[in-house]
Amino acid sequence: MEILYSEIQDSIREIKLIGRLDIFGSEKIEIKFAGYCAGEKPLVVVDLTKVEFIASIGIRLLVLTAKSIASRGGKMVLLNPIPEVFHILELTGIPAIIPIYSQLESAKAVLMAS
Repeated sequence: MEILYSEIQDSIREIKLIGRLDIFGSEKIEIKFAGYCAGEKPLVVVDLTKVEFIASIGIRLLVLTAKSIASRGGKMVLLNPIPEVFHILELTGIPAIIPIYSQLESAKAVLMAS
């Protein structure tokens, strides 16, 4: 699992995850992921385009981080998961907790409106 970080317009943070978000992948990125989501009122796009698999531990990482961000006045959205990953997220009810968008522009617009 790889993690790439960048800041895009208006202080929106983009975190790209690449690989398998299973127990090994989650362990590998957990500390960096939390650090990239730190601070007051963070606006975070988590790009799942290159995540080929997500396990319950990966879902847990996303949910706990999203809740932490929300408790600090920020917001997290997910971007463009592949169909298999989207299906797992949908089955577990994640879209009710963390919005999922297929286009970066939509995700940025929602974050800026919050």
